[in-house]
Amino acid sequence: MREEQTRYSRLANLTKLINTKFDLRQVLEHVVIAISEEIVQCDSVGIYLPQEDGTFRGYVGKPEVINGMTLDMHIVDPKVDRLAKEVIETKKAIYIPDTSVDNRPDKRAVESFKIKSLFALPIFYEEELYGLVYLFDYGISMNLSKSEIQSAEAYVNMAAVAIRNTKEFERKEALIQEKQLLLNATRDLSLCSTMQEALDRAFSYIAKVLHNGNIGVHLLDPVAESNFSPAKLSKESDWTEEDWKKTHSKVRVNHQEDLLFKEVIRTKEAILVPDVSVDPRPSQDACRRFGIKGLFMLPLVAMGEVLGIIAVVNLEKAGHVYTRAEMQLAESIVNATASTLSNLLRLEKQDLIIRERTLALTEKNKELEEAVHELKKLSKEKELILNSAGDGIFGLCLEGNITFSNPAGAAMLGYENKEELIGKSYKSIFKNNVDLENVMNKQSFALFMEKSKHKHEADEQFFRKNGTSFPVEYVISLIKDGEDTTGYVVTFRDITLRKQLEEKIKYHAYHDSLTDLPNRLLFHNRLEHALSYAHFHNKKLAVMFLDLDRFKQINDTFGHSYGDRLLRQVADRLKQCMPKGVTVSRQGGDEFTIIMPDIHSSQDAVNLALKILHSFDEPFLLKQNEVFVKTSIGISMYPHDGSSVDSLVKNADTAMYKAKELAGNNYCFYTREMNNRTIENVQLENDLYKALEREEFEIYFQPQVDYKEMKLFGVEALLRWNHRKKGMISPEEFIPLAEETGLIIPIGEWMLKNACKQVKNWHDDGFGEFKVAVNLSALQFEQRNFVKVVQSILDETKLPPRLLGFELTENLIIKNKSLTYTTIQQLIALGITISIDDFGKGYSSLGYLKNFPIDTLKIDKSFIRDVEEDTDSSAILATIIHLGQNLKLNVIGEGVETMEEANFLLSKGCHYMQGYLFSPPLSIEEFEKSFLQKDKGLFKITK
Repeated sequence: MREEQTRYSRLANLTKLINTKFDLRQVLEHVVIAISEEIVQCDSVGIYLPQEDGTFRGYVGKPEVINGMTLDMHIVDPKVDRLAKEVIETKKAIYIPDTSVDNRPDKRAVESFKIKSLFALPIFYEEELYGLVYLFDYGISMNLSKSEIQSAEAYVNMAAVAIRNTKEFERKEALIQEKQLLLNATRDLSLCSTMQEALDRAFSYIAKVLHNGNIGVHLLDPVAESNFSPAKLSKESDWTEEDWKKTHSKVRVNHQEDLLFKEVIRTKEAILVPDVSVDPRPSQDACRRFGIKGLFMLPLVAMGEVLGIIAVVNLEKAGHVYTRAEMQLAESIVNATASTLSNLLRLEKQDLIIRERTLALTEKNKELEEAVHELKKLSKEKELILNSAGDGIFGLCLEGNITFSNPAGAAMLGYENKEELIGKSYKSIFKNNVDLENVMNKQSFALFMEKSKHKHEADEQFFRKNGTSFPVEYVISLIKDGEDTTGYVVTFRDITLRKQLEEKIKYHAYHDSLTDLPNRLLFHNRLEHALSYAHFHNKKLAVMFLDLDRFKQINDTFGHSYGDRLLRQVADRLKQCMPKGVTVSRQGGDEFTIIMPDIHSSQDAVNLALKILHSFDEPFLLKQNEVFVKTSIGISMYPHDGSSVDSLVKNADTAMYKAKELAGNNYCFYTREMNNRTIENVQLENDLYKALEREEFEIYFQPQVDYKEMKLFGVEALLRWNHRKKGMISPEEFIPLAEETGLIIPIGEWMLKNACKQVKNWHDDGFGEFKVAVNLSALQFEQRNFVKVVQSILDETKLPPRLLGFELTENLIIKNKSLTYTTIQQLIALGITISIDDFGKGYSSLGYLKNFPIDTLKIDKSFIRDVEEDTDSSAILATIIHLGQNLKLNVIGEGVETMEEANFLLSKGCHYMQGYLFSPPLSIEEFEKSFLQKDKGLFKITK
């Protein structure tokens, strides 16, 4: 018993190390020490981790030096070592008690270290191989017992969890860093005002991600739009930009003929060429002149058009390959750069267009001034010129009345002909630009015209005959007769289409092209304004962060185009949920954010969150299939949870992940405890680690009754924690903590062994035979050696397997059907029975009742309560009982508390029951006193 407590204590300590330390070497050293202390005949223990070439190198072990070689000098090659190969392929530990009669181990190692016996174990977790463990002697066989083999396997399972946790921690940490780097890059790029500045920022971030500063960009030639020209080189490059461009002028790569450029432009996808010498696509002449050994090409794509190509080149050694994460992050930075460059190009094009058109108008006005002078003499020519001009032209006398107009001007102003316009006052056209009270005389009109004649702005409005306005560019020129001004000529152009294009460009800069929702930039601006308003007026606001549950599964199942359809449908539902003044935006991927300004309390946020969750109750239609998708919502409040945009978004994001931990389809407010657990929880977790060693756990038994015969036919074993200071702690409080930390495995093994031992003692004491039911957690059930542990406990306690039953929840069965079916079959082969606990509460399915070898259904107590008053519950209850009987399953009613409930169950044919009507869970002493009576092996129940 002392040995078992020591092993449980070691397992608990290792579990604590795994959950509190991420120093992998330190944890694995403790695993090695635990194995060597428990298996004293073992002279050497070594843990070997996989290498890129398929071999395994020593990582930690005892002793650290063997035959003058340190452990990291030891290599296990499965191509040579057939024992290692078989362990990897079968995923099973192999013990060789005599190496002289077994040719699978590497003979060189056997002879070098004089190994007589050898034990090799795989380090596996969830089908992934993390390494190998070797135990061997130096000349005297280990003679391992079955218990020692199981102990070693248990410790190796701990090693697998440790390695998995370390890798998971490193992966999450890398994801956070990558996400922050991408946020920083996006923010910095959005602040750039020139293309050169944006490219420098992009090069800096790409170099940081790929650890390579040799970066250049080829941009689409704005004049010859079919060709790309070398535009800029990274400041960190081994080449100077001058030499780089000069060499390009000599090489003259034709992007329409170069196979690699053509493929990147056609597919709009990044391409990695680790070794240009073995790939026919890159220009070999260009690679030779630039000294390029490897190449990574990334297209700059905005609004479906390729703006340019960024090339990251390897000038040192061929064959270098970037990781998938590095390439994806680099592509994200390039995509953000493309969006920034697209916006800057649009602005430059707009400025260029305005300058060109202004120049054109000015030049045309000069021509018209000359023409007007000639037109006084040549009316025929004047009429011809005016009529042929595409721009609007009209003349004004010194009193401000229209004296002439061309047909284009009259048509644009809404008049049927130019004659209808002649004689009208200029006020009918310049309504918004004229102070009617001041312009009452000839002198005031002259001042107005003098002030307006140099205007070329594109935000002026002219008014039509019907009173509607339209945007124009216009120029006013003087009509001179010598030194005297005799009138004015107004030349104007309708720029409605250009204004609409500018508005469209502006809209797309601030809205998501897929969902038409505000994008991250507009969300950021609106939240900054909302925070300023809330601060100034002492108001509250809420920020919500939404993430779709199982969105990746939708993409993997139907494809990304259907994922985009789903996102558009989600956006439509979110917009329908939004109250007035609330902003919903798409952050990217399947993430959405919401700003609720000027709210009274957090209940306003709760109401909106519930409305959103309810909107996801209806299925989405994808590919003629109804798909149910849920969402998780995190909420942060100003000023309680932060005062800046970044802090509120970050904390809402944190709360969203907490909502996902609560099984998704939920909302959660941010609390500081999400980042820092309370001292009380930490202390409870620490006490849980020591509870086994201190023998604080107890097993209570609740009777299961045959109500028809009034006899006891079985018991359910229930775990209780009697804390030495706090007394009894509720299972609802410590069981989830045990599952989270992994302690449920040693605790569950302890409970199973002692429950079997106690029931066997009762049988041996003459109380007859009755079954014991034990609940299983998913973590226990999914352990690779679970069936072996059960077999070992039955062998040790001598309890007949037919008297042991396991209770599984419906959710556990559905979680991994393949694994569940295999494990249940193995347990039934031992003689153990399987019950479904809380039937009807989870994923109730006739499929698994038919396909899985189940013995008993335990009806959830929620269906039994108030059956006399609730007709729906009574109908469901009768259906479940009838279903179980038709499938030849035993049916047990759980949670029976009243005689009415018991009699109802009996009337429907269910006579097996359990509940407080008969007894609450009792300690061993109380159970013996209340139910076990030596009377010829019979067990009596009294009403």
